[in-house]
Amino acid sequence: MNYIKGNPTIVFTKPQEVVLEDREIPSPKEGEVLIKTIRSLISIGTELTILSGRFPPDSAWANYGKFPFLPGYSNVGRVVDVGKGVAREWIGKKVASYAPHSAFVISSIEHLRVVDRDVPDEEVAFFCLSEICLNGVRRGDVRLGESVGIYGLGLLGQLTARFCWLAGARPVIGIDIAKERLDRFPKKAGFFSLNPEEDVREKVSELTKGRMVDVVFEVTGNPHLIPREFEILRRQGRFVILSSPWGPTPSFDFHDLCNSPSYTIIGAHNSSHPQYPTLDNPWTQKRHFELFLDLVYNGDLDVKSLITHRISYKEAPALYLSLLQDRSKALGVVIDWG
Repeated sequence: MNYIKGNPTIVFTKPQEVVLEDREIPSPKEGEVLIKTIRSLISIGTELTILSGRFPPDSAWANYGKFPFLPGYSNVGRVVDVGKGVAREWIGKKVASYAPHSAFVISSIEHLRVVDRDVPDEEVAFFCLSEICLNGVRRGDVRLGESVGIYGLGLLGQLTARFCWLAGARPVIGIDIAKERLDRFPKKAGFFSLNPEEDVREKVSELTKGRMVDVVFEVTGNPHLIPREFEILRRQGRFVILSSPWGPTPSFDFHDLCNSPSYTIIGAHNSSHPQYPTLDNPWTQKRHFELFLDLVYNGDLDVKSLITHRISYKEAPALYLSLLQDRSKALGVVIDWG
């Protein structure tokens, strides 16, 4: 199957500039497949940080935030062609991949996830962020009966809260200043939402009978907020950096915020997944994908309620620029490539 052109692709050409380019449809090489995208999900935190260009030029952000940049890593589609060495039985399969926002994308077989559950495409698109959050919850070692505080209720924070609750954490406390995000926090028993304009430390003390939380998840991405987030953590508690802060945290006192209270500070980047399953740690990205799909299919995880925008790919450039100005009312932004 040969394609020549007709491949709309979202491109960040430079900071704060987004265009829709009509590129050639790529041909799969050995070990690869060609996928026609059905839906993709915008990762508001990562993608808008890159689009803003506000990260330090000498930081790790600069290594993968080079312009022109192809955003996106939550792609759902169907295989329409295969490269050399790939069985043609792949054609027609619904798959998820870390491919960018584009009508036609390439992926290696090794990195594909097969969608083998009857889950709506727009919900499957939450798979990548769910893998990230599941890995963060595991690295944070959240246990039955422990209390958890989550700063930042964007998609990562919302999903992390739900996974902590499923892991048996009680209470799960979400903290955010945006009303839209607080409104979408679960209302069931065991969940509590707080606005940081309140006395958060006092409220958390009440909810935990004075013990404070066992685990804090940082999911705001704002490096300047991080020191204050330790105030609700108990001594010898765990502090998980699940966000990718866009710069250094100034004046971080490792005596007061690590050594003296003996906190454990944990990084939880997606790349900390094991590359291959072992008996000690079988939880690879693909294994977490399977778990995510099962949770949604069985009704244990509701991601549909987190969708705030459903747009055509033609509307994407304008929406990105709008989100740069105010993303407080946006959570799940799903792009339709039909």
